[in-house]
Amino acid sequence: MAKFVNRSSCYIAKGVKFGKGVIIYPNVVIEGIVTIGSDTIIYNGCYIKNSTIGENNIIYSSHIINSDIGDNNLIGPYAYIRDNNVIKDNTRIGSFVEVKNSVIDDDTRVSHLSYIGDSTLGKNINIGCGVVTANYDGKNKYQTRIDDDAFIGCNTNLIAPINIGKKAYIAAGSTITKDVLDNEFAIARSVQQNKMRRD
Repeated sequence: MAKFVNRSSCYIAKGVKFGKGVIIYPNVVIEGIVTIGSDTIIYNGCYIKNSTIGENNIIYSSHIINSDIGDNNLIGPYAYIRDNNVIKDNTRIGSFVEVKNSVIDDDTRVSHLSYIGDSTLGKNINIGCGVVTANYDGKNKYQTRIDDDAFIGCNTNLIAPINIGKKAYIAAGSTITKDVLDNEFAIARSVQQNKMRRD
């Protein structure tokens, strides 16, 4: 059974399963079919529904819905992980990150302010701040694939369908519309122009 810091402030559905050493902080809601593995800490303000969470995770003030979380992950605060995600081991899903219908493999980091939708991410990928996988064209949704050891710079838009190869590097501020092959460096910015102001 989990240890509750303040059991009366939490709602835990009947049948939720806890491993040994789980700690639940105040103001947590867990409903549906949920399993939480040993030594995981669920901090205040979390909402978890119909999900499996592995061992030794730390989850801060986040929503996890219809998803599978592996072991040794650091999630939140204010992450939104919804609908058919598989997040494997040793990842970082940081503040104000939304993940939908995606697979994120071991040691990959999506640290803050990004949207990962309809995507498959390999191992040891760095996703910079403000990255968006642009998966929807108004009618259909498309897939993004990012292979192992890629680096995606801040404020990058990946316009799906698109594939980013192993050890590829995307420069910050780029909008990428074509596949990037293994070990390639991609930069897609307009040319900066500085003009005198007329006040």
